Amino acid sequence: MSNIAKASSNIGMVVEKPGMLSLIQDLGRYGQHNIGLTTGGPLDPHAFKMANKLLQNNLNDSAIELTVGGLELTSQVNTTICVTGAVIDFTVNGEKMPQWQCIAIKQGDLISFGFATSGLRVYIAVKGGFNIEPTFGSTSTVTREGIGGINGTKIEQGQLLSCTPQKQIPHFKASQIPSYDSVVKLRVILGYQQDAFSQVQKHQFFSSEYTVSESFDRMGYRLEGPVIKPNVDGILSEGICLGAIQVPANGQPIVLMNDRQTIGGYPKIGSVFSLDLAKLAQCGQGAKILFEQITIEDAHNLLHLEQANIELNAIEPIEKLLS
Repeated sequence: MSNIAKASSNIGMVVEKPGMLSLIQDLGRYGQHNIGLTTGGPLDPHAFKMANKLLQNNLNDSAIELTVGGLELTSQVNTTICVTGAVIDFTVNGEKMPQWQCIAIKQGDLISFGFATSGLRVYIAVKGGFNIEPTFGSTSTVTREGIGGINGTKIEQGQLLSCTPQKQIPHFKASQIPSYDSVVKLRVILGYQQDAFSQVQKHQFFSSEYTVSESFDRMGYRLEGPVIKPNVDGILSEGICLGAIQVPANGQPIVLMNDRQTIGGYPKIGSVFSLDLAKLAQCGQGAKILFEQITIEDAHNLLHLEQANIELNAIEPIEKLLS
């Protein structure tokens, strides 16, 4: 998933307010675990892809992931943007704008974001993508590693987010918009270390309700609930996949996210299905989490259906939706 470098320019969007946590992301940095670099990328890839899809961009074009809110931008170019993800107050020059559809932007427009009221992660894409030089094959920002984005850091006040003036495109709107709930069910594929957990422990895990603790970020979500105990204290450190559910000594599960460490030594009961991680990423402290077991064959089928939905059924012209 390489992100092709685009010609740099000295115009684009100026950051007036950086927001709580705003990061440049593409679909992620793959093939670099051998040198200790994690994947990064959007925590809600469906919302990220849809923002680019609606703009008729490459799905891997660089966009902004805004956590919670507070971002404010002044555009120096005529272009089109699309805002997806968490429900948030979004205005252009003080006028409220809709999410999940294309919005025309003129030079001098002030684009402002309040704070999310449902969900946590918001995605702001621009026609043609932001012009960011890839690092190790990706523009995704991982602040812990100091790579990606602009100088490997979160977006800061006064920065220029380079983008190229674009002819405004016909308006499209998403035909299917997800809801972001505070009670979510995550589908789990058991891993080879499941034998470290008794049938009783696995039954408790899948029949219990867990709560998102105060400790959650782009690395992982620590959950609180009934204790599950493996029959081993630890394992030799090994590579960790996206969505892995680690169980440390306190018996409280940790679901590992995009910015996870590349190796770890806690036993893992299984992995959360990749599409469901977006649901978790839109949850904040106190959200209720349930788990359901599925097979790897189920997961493959669901991934194919999701790809078909994005490619074939995700968008419609606004005129058709209003007719």
